[in-house]
Amino acid sequence: MNIILLGAPGAGKGTQAEVICDRLGIPTISTGNIIREALKTGTEMGLKAKSYMEAGQLVPDEVVIGIIQERLAKDDAKNGFILDGFPRTIPQAEALDAMGIVIDKVIDIEVADEAIVKRMSGRRVCESCGASYHLEHKLPAKDGVCDKCAGALVQRKDDHPDTVKARLEVYHKETEPLKNYYDRQGKLSIVEGQETIEQTTALILKAIEA
Repeated sequence: MNIILLGAPGAGKGTQAEVICDRLGIPTISTGNIIREALKTGTEMGLKAKSYMEAGQLVPDEVVIGIIQERLAKDDAKNGFILDGFPRTIPQAEALDAMGIVIDKVIDIEVADEAIVKRMSGRRVCESCGASYHLEHKLPAKDGVCDKCAGALVQRKDDHPDTVKARLEVYHKETEPLKNYYDRQGKLSIVEGQETIEQTTALILKAIEA
């Protein structure tokens, strides 16, 4: 089964993708990860992406689409895949259709903006080992100090409320229209994000099987 996971930044797509790929035995294809892999292996599209990134420019759609196409051609994706982070725009979705890639299900994880800002702005990360904590859900034993390595806990720039709000604005403008695009194709299922990962996973699996 070929699945696309949609949802705003902080809606928990990455975590859900990992759980679902384990359940279904299909790979998760994250745009960021495959661009990094293409850079490392030096594919033709990877080298093109590198030239844009080194110039401080966004990687254009045609290069991202080429990298996605290379990844979907690999053997492990023949029985299905989960796309996380692609498509982000209507032109990218149209390009995916033009490749002849048939998408079976599009799952949109809905979480209110206020909840996402609260969730992400409460996150703290260890400067030394990268361990993650949260001011409400996962406090360290000692305030501001990592339990694992005693490193300092900091708020990443990406998790600052103003940054989160800016990312959400971009999502609503550029990516949210994909809901209508796939709804018109009869492929969209909306899942309300729950308090726990397990509860949300159960709803996603139910939507996939429907």
